[in-house]
Amino acid sequence: MRTLLVGLATGFALCQLGTLVTTVHLHRALSHRSLTLAPGARWAFRALTWVLTGIRPRQWVAVHRRHHAFTDVEGDPHSPLLEGFAMVQFANVALYRRAARDPEVARYARDLPPDRWDRWLFDHAVVGLGLGVALLVVVLGPAVAAVAAAFHTASYLLVNAAVNAVGHRFGRQPHDNTARNNQWLAWLTAGEGLHNNHHAAPTSARLSLARGEVDPGWWVVGALERRGWATIRHHTPRIRTAPAREAA
Repeated sequence: MRTLLVGLATGFALCQLGTLVTTVHLHRALSHRSLTLAPGARWAFRALTWVLTGIRPRQWVAVHRRHHAFTDVEGDPHSPLLEGFAMVQFANVALYRRAARDPEVARYARDLPPDRWDRWLFDHAVVGLGLGVALLVVVLGPAVAAVAAAFHTASYLLVNAAVNAVGHRFGRQPHDNTARNNQWLAWLTAGEGLHNNHHAAPTSARLSLARGEVDPGWWVVGALERRGWATIRHHTPRIRTAPAREAA
C-alpha cells in the first residue's frame, strides 16, 4: 500500500510540474511570446520538458498556433466541436501526432529552428522520457517508479487534453470567442483552464483577467520575473474584440 500511495503522490507531483513547464515554456513563452526566459531558465525548462513530457517544442508550438489560426472551424487540429468531446479528451495524442506530421502545420513554427541541443538531445523524445524514468528508479526504486511514471503519463495526458476538450465545450464565456473558462480546471492545469480568457488575450502572460479568477502559472511567471529570469511582454492584458477566427 505504501508503494502505491508514494507512487501516486509522486506521479501527481510530476504531472503538475510537467503541466507547469508546458504552460510557462511551451505555451506562454514559445507559442505566444508573452514572456521571454533568460538563457539559464530557458535551458532548464527545455530539459524539464524533455524528461517530463518528451514533447518536441517546435511541434507543440506549431500545432497550438494552428489551433489559434482555425479555432473550432475546419483546420483546427483538436476541436471537440469538430472531432467530438471523447476523441479530444481521450485520444488527443492521436490528433496531435496527425497534425504534427502535416507539412502545412509545421510552417507555424518556422521561427523556432532547431539548434545543436535539439539535434543532440531534445528532439529525441524517447531518450528524454527514458532518462526521466531511470532517475525515478534510482531515487525511488523500481516499484514506486513504475506507479509514478504510469500515473504521471495518464494524468498529464488527460488534464492537458481537457484544456481543449472541456475548454471548448463547457464553462463560462465572458469574452467573445468559442473557448470557455473553468476555474476548477485552471487549478489542475496551472491556469490553462481559463481558456476563454486566453483566446481573448493570447499574448498575455497572465490568464486570470477578472476578480475571483486564479492562474497558478502566473505566480511562477511573476516569481521568474522578480528573480530576473524572465521578461514579461506586457503587464496589461490586450483583449481582442475580433470574432472567433483568430490569427496565430
